[in-house]
Amino acid sequence: MLHLVIGGSGSGKSAYAERLMMEEPENSRIYLATMRPWDEECREKIKKHQEMRRGKGFSTIECYGRVRDLPVPWGSSVLLECMGNLLTNVFYDQNNNGRDMAQMVTDDVMDLLTRTRTLVIVTNDIFSDGLFYGVETEAYRAVLGQVNKNLARAADRVTEVVYGIGVRCKG
Repeated sequence: MLHLVIGGSGSGKSAYAERLMMEEPENSRIYLATMRPWDEECREKIKKHQEMRRGKGFSTIECYGRVRDLPVPWGSSVLLECMGNLLTNVFYDQNNNGRDMAQMVTDDVMDLLTRTRTLVIVTNDIFSDGLFYGVETEAYRAVLGQVNKNLARAADRVTEVVYGIGVRCKG
């Protein structure tokens, strides 16, 4: 089962996704942490998320690149936190230049899905501000938008989180 959880910054999407995972068997909960600790702000966000999941029975796998070869036991319940960070890691990896990154990331996730019982993916809505950015940021946003569309089409459930409230969009 694939469940895509989308929301803006500070919307409560991470807490919502963790609540979903609490319905999964404790011995199968895996947290795929994708934020690379680039700076103090990142380290603070990582620390916040570690505190949020403390005592919830997650084992953590740090993933700063592609998810296709991760050692995820078959039948696990996986929370991928979050697609925006995962894509940033892939987007700026020089080994991926010239590739269709949206398709590559989508294919990787679909491969991961075949090995899981449940896959919950947290992703970002970075398209509602109405602003335009530099060429590189707009290219990143275009890829994230395509990945989000691809995953939403494939998902059994899609939920948008607004002010901590999950609004079901699909499933």
